[in-house]
Parts: sequence; structure tokens; C-alpha cells
Amino acid sequence: MIDLHIVLIAGIAVLVGAVVQGATGFGVGLVAAPVVTLLDPSLMPGSLLVAGFLLPLMVLATEFRHVDRRVGWIFLGRLTGTVPGAVIVALLTPAQLGIGIGVMILVAVGLTMHRFTVPVNRSTLAGAGFFSGLGATAASIGGPPLGLVLQRADARTVRSTSSLVFVVGSVVSISALTVAGEMSARELLTGLAFFPFFGVGFLLSLPLRRHLHGHRFRYAVLVVVAASAVAILVRPLIP
Repeated sequence: MIDLHIVLIAGIAVLVGAVVQGATGFGVGLVAAPVVTLLDPSLMPGSLLVAGFLLPLMVLATEFRHVDRRVGWIFLGRLTGTVPGAVIVALLTPAQLGIGIGVMILVAVGLTMHRFTVPVNRSTLAGAGFFSGLGATAASIGGPPLGLVLQRADARTVRSTSSLVFVVGSVVSISALTVAGEMSARELLTGLAFFPFFGVGFLLSLPLRRHLHGHRFRYAVLVVVAASAVAILVRPLIP
């Protein structure tokens, strides 16, 4: 049931994405989602949701105590945004939704690069949760809004907080797909086959963390956020 060549090729993208996410807190969707979609669209989003559950757990195992205590507002944003988010997704085509989110993220990156500071409060955290959910729905990339709001936080806080959001989000999404009958055994097995690649990527990210702190970490986050926005913009163009 598992296509070995897809696992090996996509696994390399998963490994690279795991290095990026292990260092910055998000980014595996940026690297892996387009590759898996090109190789076999039927494996999306289930395989990456299953595989993506492992890496955040690894991050939380080492940095859980650094989770921002206001993370509940992010979850509230995703929860309260479920209905309006579903309406937006229903009204817009994937291409329109992707363009809207991608452009907003790039504008936000441009503003923050010019010394504009995004305040970290209940409203911005809830907003990040809402747009993270939309990004995940539009292109399986939900990390950029979290990165924008938390970009000036300690690196461990960004990684652990994002990881907690991804763990909970993965559980909810996998459960919903399973109940709806949209999670195939092939997606599940392929996702499990990606686990070794995630493990290696996580280990490779550990030395990189020591070089990413302060301004370096913030710029790394902004680069990944901008790249994710571009990926969201071009994702609808992938057949």
C-alpha cells in the first residue's frame, strides 16, 4: 500500500522541513507539503498530519516549560474562527484564499522588517490562531501567523508554543478526517513511514539552535514566514 519511491523522495523534503521546524518552530509544511502534493495529491493532507504529529511532540519533550502561558488565546482564536473560517473557505476558491492569506503575510513581514512591532496580547494571539487555522486549511501551512506574533519572543517560547498548537491541531484534524471517512489507510501508513525522516531532521536541528538566538532567530523566523507566504501563493498553481 505504501509507494516506496514516494516515501523516499518526499522523506527528504520532510527531513529538510523537520530541520527548519526544529530550529524555528514551524516550516515543515513549507518544504514538504508542495513536494507530497506534486508526487501524489491523494496523500494530502492526511500523511503530513500523521507525520507532523511527531516533531512537535519531540520539541515539547525538551522545551515544554517555555510554552507561552497565553497560548489559550491562540486556541480560542482557532475555535471561535471555526464557523467564519468555514464560511470564508466555502465562499472563496483555494486560489483566492491562498492569495489573500499570502499577500497579508507578506505585507505583515514587510511592516515588521521596518521596525513595526506586533504587540503580543490577547487580541493578536487570538488573531494568530484564527489565521493559522485558515492557512492550514488553505495550504496545510499554519505556522506563519504564529511566527509573526511571536517573532520577538525567546526562541524556546516560539518553538514550544507553536509545537503545542500543532499537536492539538493535528489531533483535531486527524480525528475530523477519520470521522468523515477522509483518512485512508494509505495516508496513515505513509505518514508513519515519514517518522524516521522527522527524527533525523529533529536531531540535525539541535546544533542549529545554538546559532539562532536574538536577532538571528527573529530574522530566520521572518525568512521562513515569507517563504511560507510565497508557498501559499503558488500552491493553488500546483496541478
